[in-house]
Parts: sequence; structure tokens; C-alpha cells
Amino acid sequence: MKQTKLVSIEPISGPAEAGQTVTDVTAARIRERVISGTLSPGSHLSEATLCEEFQVSRNTLREVFRLLTKEGVLRHEANRGVFVTTPSISTIMDIFHIRRLIECSAVSGAHHRHPSVSKMREAVDAAIQHRDRSEWLDVGSADIAFHAAIVELADSPRLSAFYAQISLELRLVFGLIRDPEYLHAPYVGQNATILAHIEEGATANAAEALEKYLYQAERFILAAYSRAIPG
Repeated sequence: MKQTKLVSIEPISGPAEAGQTVTDVTAARIRERVISGTLSPGSHLSEATLCEEFQVSRNTLREVFRLLTKEGVLRHEANRGVFVTTPSISTIMDIFHIRRLIECSAVSGAHHRHPSVSKMREAVDAAIQHRDRSEWLDVGSADIAFHAAIVELADSPRLSAFYAQISLELRLVFGLIRDPEYLHAPYVGQNATILAHIEEGATANAAEALEKYLYQAERFILAAYSRAIPG
């Protein structure tokens, strides 16, 4: 059964953090809806509804739409409106190519006592708890957190910032699969295995397992994509 997750959003009366504009905050909240899986690929975004929810002007929302379109999160269709982007096969392949380059390298050079290993453990534990409650969208969020923590092993803030954009696109890829249990269930245990290798200091084994994992996940998603969007 498909799980629906609702996100509660507070009206915006001004910047939520120092230095942030209303446009920044609104864009962040729409990104969060994509990351959480609440907005799936192909979803239509209503100007009137979002202006009322976020308590922003149409001009502000249109600036947000322009920003997120430039990022590749949204797309504009003439006479139809604004939609969440649907990734292409080439995009999916590129995302996984980048993930293998970044994540496998980060794991290979990791130290088992790096602070991000604790974040990986928290993500694995959260995924198991959500799996046991059949909260599959939350399992997906935990999976993204696990792999973001892998990238943090490289100790590069710029690399982590770049990977945050990849994670956003990855959630769009996840959104192509209509059954989140089918998508996420096989990988909870594999994340735990990769983590166990790292905790034991066996980073070569962890990197090898991660590379196999990412190739398997890519094939799985491409096959599901071809069934969901024929031609």
C-alpha cells in the first residue's frame, strides 16, 4: 500500500534564520517536501495554494519557482504551469556514476572512529525502526541520511554541499518508484553490512560492498523506471 506523508508547514512572516530571505526559506521548504517524498516527480504546484500556505506573494513564489527550476528540481511547461521534475534515464545513470566516485572513495579512506560513523549508525537504526513499522518513505529518508554521512567521511564541506544537491535529485529518482517498500526494503540490511565493515576498520571490504550495492541499486531503479515510463 502506498504511504502518504503530510508535512506541516508554518506560515512565513520573515526569514527563519539570520541572512535568509523569504525566498530562501520558501525554496527550502519546497525542497524539503521533495526530500521527504511528499512531492513526487510530475506533481503540479499550484501558485494560489502555495501562496496561501506559505503566506508569500505571487512574485516571491515565482522567484522561488525560477530558483528551483534552475536547480533542476522543478520544470515549467507553457500554458500548463510548474511541475516537479521527472528524472531521465541519463540523469539516473549520471547520479549513480557520481555516487560511486564520491562515496566509494570516502569509505576507502575512512577511519572507524570518524564522527560520521555515529551518524551512519543512527541512520541504520532509524531505517530498521521505520521498516518494522512499514514507514517506507521514512526508510528512504534514513537511507539518504546514511549516504550523506558516508560523504562526510571525506571531511570536505564543499563535497557535502555538492552531495546535498545529488541527494535532492536522488529523492526525485526514488519518487519514480510507486511502491516504496519494493524500492527500499532490500537495502536496509546492505547499509548495515557496509557500516559493520567500517566499524571493524575493514574499509576495503566496505568500499567493495558499497560499489556492488550502488551498481545493484542503479540496475534496479533503471529497470523499474523502464516499466513505469515505457519508451
